[in-house]
Amino acid sequence: MTDPSASSFELADYIVAPKALLSRMEAADPENRREAIIDVLSDARDQGRAKIAAALADAPLCGTEAARAYSRLTDSLVRVAMDAAARWLHPNPTPTQGERVAVLAVGGFGRAEMAPFSDVDLLFLVPHKQTAWGESLIEAVLYVLWDLKMKVGQSVRTVDQCLRLARDDMTIRTSLLERRLIWGDESLSMELDTRIWPELFRDTGPEFVEAKLAEREARHERNGGSRYLVEPNVKESKGGLRDLQALYWIEKYLYDVEDTQSLIAKGVFTEDEYAIFTAADGFLWSVRCHLHLVSGRANEHLSFDNQVEVAAAMGFEDVEGQRAVERFMQVYFLHARSVGELSRIFLVALEAKHIKAKPSLGRKLRGIFGRDDDTTPEGFTLVDGRLTATDPETFLSDPVNMLLLFKIGLEVDALIHPDALRLATANLDRLEEIRNDPRANAIFMDILLGRSNPERGLRRMNETGVLGAFMPEFGRIVAMMQFNMYHHYTVDEHTITCLSVLSRIERGVLKDELPYATSIMAGTINRRALYVAVLLHDIGKGLPQDHSIVGAEIAAEICPRLGLNEADTQTVIWLVRNHLLMSDTAQKRDISDARTVSGFASTVASQERLKLLLVLTVCDIRGVGPNTWNNWKATLLRQLYSATRDYLTDGINSPSRHQREEEAKAALVAAISDLPQAQIQRELDRHYTPYWLGLPTATHITVARIIGTVGDNSIGSDFTEDPDRDATRATFVNSDHPGAFARMAGALAMVGANVLDARSYTTSDGYAISVFWIQDSEENPYEARRLDRLAKTVRSTLMGEVLARKELETRDKIKRRERDFVVPTNITFDNSGSDLFTIIEVDTRDRPGLLHDLTRELAAANINIFSAIIATYGEQAVDTFYVKDLFGMKLASDSKRRQVENALRTAVMRRPEGTR
Repeated sequence: MTDPSASSFELADYIVAPKALLSRMEAADPENRREAIIDVLSDARDQGRAKIAAALADAPLCGTEAARAYSRLTDSLVRVAMDAAARWLHPNPTPTQGERVAVLAVGGFGRAEMAPFSDVDLLFLVPHKQTAWGESLIEAVLYVLWDLKMKVGQSVRTVDQCLRLARDDMTIRTSLLERRLIWGDESLSMELDTRIWPELFRDTGPEFVEAKLAEREARHERNGGSRYLVEPNVKESKGGLRDLQALYWIEKYLYDVEDTQSLIAKGVFTEDEYAIFTAADGFLWSVRCHLHLVSGRANEHLSFDNQVEVAAAMGFEDVEGQRAVERFMQVYFLHARSVGELSRIFLVALEAKHIKAKPSLGRKLRGIFGRDDDTTPEGFTLVDGRLTATDPETFLSDPVNMLLLFKIGLEVDALIHPDALRLATANLDRLEEIRNDPRANAIFMDILLGRSNPERGLRRMNETGVLGAFMPEFGRIVAMMQFNMYHHYTVDEHTITCLSVLSRIERGVLKDELPYATSIMAGTINRRALYVAVLLHDIGKGLPQDHSIVGAEIAAEICPRLGLNEADTQTVIWLVRNHLLMSDTAQKRDISDARTVSGFASTVASQERLKLLLVLTVCDIRGVGPNTWNNWKATLLRQLYSATRDYLTDGINSPSRHQREEEAKAALVAAISDLPQAQIQRELDRHYTPYWLGLPTATHITVARIIGTVGDNSIGSDFTEDPDRDATRATFVNSDHPGAFARMAGALAMVGANVLDARSYTTSDGYAISVFWIQDSEENPYEARRLDRLAKTVRSTLMGEVLARKELETRDKIKRRERDFVVPTNITFDNSGSDLFTIIEVDTRDRPGLLHDLTRELAAANINIFSAIIATYGEQAVDTFYVKDLFGMKLASDSKRRQVENALRTAVMRRPEGTR
């Protein structure tokens, strides 16, 4: 990363020369004066922006200086526009007292901080009712500024109107906090300065504070509610610039101060905390300025595509195991975390001064001992309902107290006082002394294993840096972003969210959504090993090696330190190493294939491990993001869990394939007893064993009822919602011929359907049956009212009325936002994972029409597809095919596998963006 001390922001105080600009305007033809004004100002704007952008490129972390420079440039442009309008467009050599005008910069412009394309907020102050000349002057200036492509927010008011409107409108009141005269009558501006404090601000401090805090909460909610969202809004998100600005607004409103450094004098921040404030402010302004520049417009949303460009502009570089963009976002989130800590300190300072409402005492203390009783352990006390140290010196004499602080906070259900947090934060280095101290590790395990939700304690420890200092292996992943579309949170936030999910499962909160996991946690389970495994499952992220393997190695070092015995340590190591195994098996393999279950069971080896792995897998998936878990994944995991549990319980005594086939046939016969007996018998005779074992009875029923209507050149189809899987089941029956599966995949791609899973079977009498489970673009089943249109479009494509490949050419494009995600293409062949089929796995960049392209190439290579399992992880697609060759055999020869691999790579590289 670029060292901010290596270069300085070098720019003259006057970015443009106003007198020179006015001279150029004066020399213009009077008939074309207005055009000349705009031309001169446009040139000055472009040259000024270019100078600032060049200076920022040389000093990419000097965002605060750049923001002030953009404000100075805008000052000059507005002043010159006002001078030109007053001199040439609407001259008034002898204005009356009623024709005075003052132009004030307000809002961000008034603060003298602007990003390259920020709004220009202007207040035109007039003494009384607006005059005709004043109205003409202001209108002329506004049109000039609009012609300069400035986004101007403007109001024309008297001082009385400003005060009256601001009493009822908090937005106006806030904008008037940061105001400065940039042109015109100084006496009008001074009148507002003189009256605003005694008439508006002085007695309304608490009201303003509560309004700003409520506004902050609403803003955070609108922008995702977390400071660790992977595509944050630099200005509005939690931990963003607006949070810092809100602190200054409140302080300025209450004490009429002129700069943020006054926060030290007022005793709100220490000098170290103010240094953190200015560092966060400078970094966030740097990000915002670069974001505007790379976007070429006002843009506060740090989307994936912009993150790459901003990281490069700010000097971040790749290192082994981490891309430049991931390093950049890690620094961003660390500053966002600092903003959160500063906000908390600031708000408690307001509570101490009785300006903000105080929190109540912990619920347990209040309910048992009464509001004023303090029954905290020796060395700790409650101040204004918050837990703190009785004596700082005694507190620091034993660093174990830093961990004890968080444990007691959970036990008495009280927030922790910022004074105590300051003590801990200022002495994080002392935690190194107690990393191997059994007392400290026992306290940490109590926090982790507490029967109340450990999330709050761990999150507070993480945000203050205590968790990372006590466990430096965890500290390395703090604020670490994974640059992909699958993970919604940073690694540490994901981990703590997983622990919260685990605690909610254990407390029965999720029993309706997660009955299997809840039942496991209610039984006899090694919760100690499980909680530690969830804590450590991603501890290897960001290192060059496979994070599961290196994570297991790290776990082997941490577990004994935490006091785990050898057996529990080995359990944690196994869980961390295999924490993706169950998810991958369920989502990337055919669970109905007996070899899938037996292979998975041989790795798991015991019922205890199976239970622990299921719960860990559920927590891991639910911790990825708000919409990652769905009924489809739940169904797959439950099927794999049940099949593996039966296998481990009964082994070779589990129901045989023949027995399961007979049970499936009996269930079908019972459901279609209304059909002629001869038709039922034909249905039982025409299908092979994989069909009976691979599809549920509901699908068998659908096929049995439509297969008799299918002729040589027709296609029977059925679209039915499958609520158990959060998907729509699309079933097709047609005469068997090469390429039919690929055409169906193309037809579904045409209507924008996402294929989750697919099965393909042939019958002994020449039919092909294809079943797809699909979702719409919002990852939901198709609504009932849309099914007819969906079916009609698919049938048109299948009957050749629309050519899928041609139509997909225009759609088969990666969105700009997703262009910087790179997923290397990896194709593997497995002849041991199934008794009957070769398993081909294609791991590559997802895109519209990918499944259609892959299946076309397989058909062209004379490969028959019997099932396809499609798993997507954001921008990554893993398409798995269970196949045989033209003669019904596995792909045994190297030459045939090479031929198929080359064909599949050709399909992938039809659109090579995002892969290699």
